[in-house]
Amino acid sequence: MEEIVSHFFEPLPLGKLTLPNRLVMAPMTRSRARDSVQTPLAAEYYAQRAGAGLIVTEGTQPCVIGQGYIDTPGLHMTEQVEAWRRVTDAVHEEQGRIFVQLMHSGRIGHPSLYPDGALPLAPSAAASGGQMYTPEGMLDHPTPRAMVLEDIARAVEEHISAAKYAMDAGFDGVELHGANGYLIHQFLADNTNRRTDAYGGSIDNRTRFAVEVAQAVSDAIGPERVGIRLSPANTANGIEERDPAALYEALIRALAPVNLAYVHLMEFGSRDITKLIRKEWPGVLILNPHATAEETSVTPESAEAVLKEGLCDAVSIGSLWLANPDLPARIRAGGPFNAPDPDTFYGGDHRGYTDYPTLDG
Repeated sequence: MEEIVSHFFEPLPLGKLTLPNRLVMAPMTRSRARDSVQTPLAAEYYAQRAGAGLIVTEGTQPCVIGQGYIDTPGLHMTEQVEAWRRVTDAVHEEQGRIFVQLMHSGRIGHPSLYPDGALPLAPSAAASGGQMYTPEGMLDHPTPRAMVLEDIARAVEEHISAAKYAMDAGFDGVELHGANGYLIHQFLADNTNRRTDAYGGSIDNRTRFAVEVAQAVSDAIGPERVGIRLSPANTANGIEERDPAALYEALIRALAPVNLAYVHLMEFGSRDITKLIRKEWPGVLILNPHATAEETSVTPESAEAVLKEGLCDAVSIGSLWLANPDLPARIRAGGPFNAPDPDTFYGGDHRGYTDYPTLDG
């Protein structure tokens, strides 16, 4: 266990922060917000996990049309800012550090989520082929409305506005969600981006929106407060990428001058691309390691392996954080670890949310 401790518990400079350890809490949707406003229970949930080197929150929509699931939080109106401030205050009282993940879902949405019943927006009018859960049961994702240039410009401004709201709410920074088949990823991928203008076609054109959002948000709040999450070769939500190695090499090279705080890579059986990005990215790299597409969760052993190999600077862990609010302490002790309960991942009350026991509890 001494070897594991030596890798996990080295401090890590990140922007203007110094992370006390290299264990990052990955963003995980919990679907417990009410009318897109976080509840006081969220403050308890995140504060319990303040021992993480960095917390990245669940995906948070930067605008109404960016919502993709029921009961997810937003960051586009004052009431949401005030609710999130209770969360950041609680985390900071426990000496934690917390970034909010800004997640515009693009075509992964449904008119039932929006007050005006509008279609979700996407780079092109191509449906995901998937479904979403609603109070009325499972409904198909509709064919989205293809964004015109004014929609694209508005989406950039909405990310800027949400990032400024994040600063008002007391967050240490923001993470742009460019992974898992959501809006930024939809611009990157061949099958979801069929545009023939400056935002489609060539790799440089398909990376344009991601770079514009990253640059604009960095200009607004400082690049040291901005990270981005990417998931090369990930087929989630109907995504297909013909040449992910070339795509992400170009994207990383375009993002490098922006000087972001970090790149957060969700691996999907794409270790060669991870190594490529590690070589090309000059800053901090956070890795959610999945050496094969069949690996469903990150373990302390798999996390230690990639740190030891030098593939990344920090490791993000998902479901283990849900069930083990004191995960760093448990790793130091060599376990034991609570098993997460999938039945309580989404929606509900405190059960499976704030009631997992700690080692000393």
